[in-house]
Amino acid sequence: MAAEPRRTESGFPVEPLYGPEALAGWDPGERLGRPGEYPYTRGVYPTMYTGRPWTMRQYAGFGTAAESNARYRQLIAGGGTGLSVAFDLPTQMGYDSDAPLAAGEVGKVGVAVDSVEDMGVLFDGIPLGEVSTSMTINAPAALLLLLYQLVGEAQGVPAARLTGTVQNDVLKEYIARGTYIFPPKPSLRLVADVFRYCRAEVPRWNTISISGYHMAEAGADPAQEIAFTLANGIEYVRTAVAAGMAVDDFAPRLSFFFVARTTLLEEVAKFRAARRIWARIMRERFGARDPKSQMLRFHTQTAGVQLTAQQPEVNLVRVSVQALAAVLGGTQSLHTNSFDEAIALPTEKAARLALRTQQVLAYETDVTATVDPFAGSYAVESLTDEVEAAALVLMERVEDLGGAVAAIEAGHQKAEIERTAYRVQQETDSGERTVVGVNRFRLDAEEPYQPLRVDPAIEAQQAERLARLRAARDASAVDRALGALRRAAEGRDNVLYPMKEALAARATLGEVCDALRQVWGTHTPVERF
Repeated sequence: MAAEPRRTESGFPVEPLYGPEALAGWDPGERLGRPGEYPYTRGVYPTMYTGRPWTMRQYAGFGTAAESNARYRQLIAGGGTGLSVAFDLPTQMGYDSDAPLAAGEVGKVGVAVDSVEDMGVLFDGIPLGEVSTSMTINAPAALLLLLYQLVGEAQGVPAARLTGTVQNDVLKEYIARGTYIFPPKPSLRLVADVFRYCRAEVPRWNTISISGYHMAEAGADPAQEIAFTLANGIEYVRTAVAAGMAVDDFAPRLSFFFVARTTLLEEVAKFRAARRIWARIMRERFGARDPKSQMLRFHTQTAGVQLTAQQPEVNLVRVSVQALAAVLGGTQSLHTNSFDEAIALPTEKAARLALRTQQVLAYETDVTATVDPFAGSYAVESLTDEVEAAALVLMERVEDLGGAVAAIEAGHQKAEIERTAYRVQQETDSGERTVVGVNRFRLDAEEPYQPLRVDPAIEAQQAERLARLRAARDASAVDRALGALRRAAEGRDNVLYPMKEALAARATLGEVCDALRQVWGTHTPVERF
């Protein structure tokens, strides 16, 4: 009796052998094109990494701004070519460090940023005109972008020279993460205001990083990851067009953010399929004519959910395979997780090893010698077509429900992802799915490991900084600026201009978010049983 074929993470069978029959009737001109040309299956740039490697970003941020600044300097000195900022949970939720709801969370999963003063410390000595910075921040993304711009101005760097990305993808927060503040409608308005503001003021900035990574971490399989991410992308484009923007005025600054798993072949196929789907959507559905509007440019992070606390050094191997999948899939920038992240915040040594993993791939292997080495592979091209077909079915279902926001309100994406996560956990518990060190190849006793710990005293330190800030600033100027922000939020003016004035007057992040909460309210999810 023949054994059942292995299945991909998305659920379709992987054949033991692929040959020419797998691609019968397959047109490489239509399905592939050339690198840097529509439909961008082979990559968004003609030369890809043969000219220069991808941007090597290392996601970092913890404790105080001063501590994170020291880590950023180490990463740059070690050869990093871009920064990626992790913010703590209160910052992500729009609360100051001294807010009651922030208790116990200050500086824990990222850096605490309460004001322009904290942002100045965070980037002290880092030339913002030369470094590209990605900020993983969503509901308060506009505030962190403006704080970055204010720090750049203090350094003498014009906004037109600033490069980087704000994640700014609030829709996936309702699906997978939960760090939302406002209801969907005003949240989408804020996204569109960021698009308009950056086109006028910060033209080299990537205004959104539409994220599948967090959905994958919540349990989405590769087809779900790209389907729900691209569906959110469609919603953002519709919002901007409805706000009066021409598609080619903002679409070139859209970017995406995906995970890279250890299932290398399907991951490569996923990235290729995502590029092809997005190019077709932008050209055919939205009438984009600028080639840059049709390109799906993306950042990748290796899969944190696949890291294990057991035998953590094995994670070095996992991360290497995941990083290779991202590179072979044509990513534009990459963050490699540290091997100890399943236990605690990365130590300095672990963060350095994560960066070295990328550097070995870039400079010691031959994967940068040629563009898209998997092109024409019977297996990978077949998998690409299958992932694409599965994703399109899922995207059509979202459209049938009325689009991404309507589907979110119906709980559709969240329910689909939870079903997949439950299946994977069942397979792991039963041993059907092997996780090295967890359900096979275990040790009788784990070796001791000393993780990095965040000093709990930073919460009091941040509260003291806030007290000094509030005592020293012009309170009437702050009140006037926050009043102007509320009036803009009540009307149709772009809220980023009065928001910047408030932040420059040293209003805190929490105060600015509270001003918007007073006008827009907050989002309360409806529980469905």
